[in-house]
Amino acid sequence: MRGNREAQKMLYQHYYGYAMSVCLRYSKTREESREILNDGFMKVFTRLGLRDEKSSFKSWLRKIMINSAIDHYRKNSKHYKLEDGDQAIAWMPSHESDAIGDLSHEELIGMVQQLAPAYRAVFNLFVIDGYSHEEIASRLDISVGTSKSNLFKAREHLKAAFKKNNIKRYA
Repeated sequence: MRGNREAQKMLYQHYYGYAMSVCLRYSKTREESREILNDGFMKVFTRLGLRDEKSSFKSWLRKIMINSAIDHYRKNSKHYKLEDGDQAIAWMPSHESDAIGDLSHEELIGMVQQLAPAYRAVFNLFVIDGYSHEEIASRLDISVGTSKSNLFKAREHLKAAFKKNNIKRYA
């Protein structure tokens, strides 16, 4: 597939929506998402022969898109202020989780996109993609305490957004 432009185009078109949905969670704008997406697909095309056949293509693609988003974050991290702290964090209590159910996919993505880049990256990696704070710290080159603090602050910003938008079951 490496040299076959037509096959690459078909693969890109087939998985565009799925890959873009992953990238949108990690970026503030669609333009930034497209940049991450295109970087990710370049990696897909150059590493396709290295893929472990045991896992599904879709999960492999997702991992590449997440790693591309992390690379994008690292490349731009000098522009982002990281907070440090050592609070113990748990994800949202059940009434907050229920509030998420009242949101459309676009509304939730929009709220997550409004988070500061450092908060958004940790939130996505921990809550949505299931990484531990230790894994996040290693991937983003931050301390475990910073990961926990950024997750806490992301949750606080999302709670405020829920209240501001009068999300049912939370407001």
